[in-house]
Amino acid sequence: MEAAAIWKFYEKMNEIVYAVDMESSELVYMNRKARQVYGIGSMEELRGKKCYELFYGVQSACAHCNNKRLKPGCFLEEVRYHPVLKKRFVQKVTMLEENGRKYRMEITVDLSAWEQWGKEYEANAIMVNEGLRVSLAAHTPEQSITSLLEYLGQTLLSERVYLFEETQKGIYDNTYEWCAGGVAPQRDNLQEVPFDVVAAWYERFCRDENIVIKDVESIREKEPLVYAYLKPQNVRSIIVSPLISEGKVIGFYGVDNPPERFLGSIAALFQILGNFMVSLLHRRNHVRRLEDVCFLDQLTGISNRHAMNKYVTTLEPQDSIGVLFCDVTGLKRTNDSLGHQEGDRLLLRASECLKSGFKDYALFRVGGDEFLVLCAGIGQEEFQKRICLVKEEMEKRKVNMAIGNVWRPDSGENIDRLITQADDLMYEDKRAWYKMQK
Repeated sequence: MEAAAIWKFYEKMNEIVYAVDMESSELVYMNRKARQVYGIGSMEELRGKKCYELFYGVQSACAHCNNKRLKPGCFLEEVRYHPVLKKRFVQKVTMLEENGRKYRMEITVDLSAWEQWGKEYEANAIMVNEGLRVSLAAHTPEQSITSLLEYLGQTLLSERVYLFEETQKGIYDNTYEWCAGGVAPQRDNLQEVPFDVVAAWYERFCRDENIVIKDVESIREKEPLVYAYLKPQNVRSIIVSPLISEGKVIGFYGVDNPPERFLGSIAALFQILGNFMVSLLHRRNHVRRLEDVCFLDQLTGISNRHAMNKYVTTLEPQDSIGVLFCDVTGLKRTNDSLGHQEGDRLLLRASECLKSGFKDYALFRVGGDEFLVLCAGIGQEEFQKRICLVKEEMEKRKVNMAIGNVWRPDSGENIDRLITQADDLMYEDKRAWYKMQK
């Protein structure tokens, strides 16, 4: 192969490549990258220039020159610091022979980029380890997720860190959020985000790629739906990483307005932490399923006695309290005459009656045919109005429940005593109902 053809091959490489006549020390070739680094406009400018003059600014051959160690077909590799460029390079040097002339050809790789990458990798490793430690120190998966988001937001000097999950087919909800001081929360505004908004990102999510937007204004025309969501949140830059479970995108998490110098390292960091974030979501879901089994009545779907015992510990003494105790009358007769399936339907109708009046308060099934409603912070008039709604629903659904209720302006009185009082009143109502049936 002729020398000109060899040089053409290296012209577009992103490493420094040059060739020197070993006898005269004159440069015969520098590729585009080398000419750019050393300020050479064209090959014509090289004519007659000595390598040591151009590279090191000296008037005689370098003492460290290794020409005598070169052999055709073999590369000599060394790491050297360049005193003029003030960088470390890996030099790969060999000898070429053509028409009786010997040429020193050198490929020089700039180590600074690799060293910087190594520093960033080390920094990311430290952040990952600390993030895992902070997250796993939390008592619940929910707290683990919020702790990790807080750690990332504070460490990355960002304004907001958040997590979106696909809660319905093609619908995304902002389920977790951390905001820096003075930054307005956006979680409530970012519920039921349609797939169309993230469709532009989804293909890249499926390839497990990050979205890095250095300037939100740059997507104003290309991605108007995304821009319409980001701009009102005062988002200037953003990095978003997918959350993938078993090959399926289940959501994404991201960071708003980090320092520009962090953009590259955050993208790598988020990819590393993505799998851990998914595992936290799986742990959370598992705990929720266990809680459903432990704290929910499996027939009606409302809370059970275990949940009631937990709930009463959260009541604030200064809050008003309404207690409603109900008993489904005629359940045993229904079970005996029509079967337990019909009895279950009766209980379901009874629970629906209570939900219609008190769905935003604490409902419990505390026995086979008994239900309890605890209304913290409710006014007396509102409490009675809702009881009337329940009675109206009982007529519509053909359900009868004996009802006893107690209201107090504060929760300072022993809650068990209030429940007992409501229970006693319920039994009075129940006895009156049975007397009427005779």
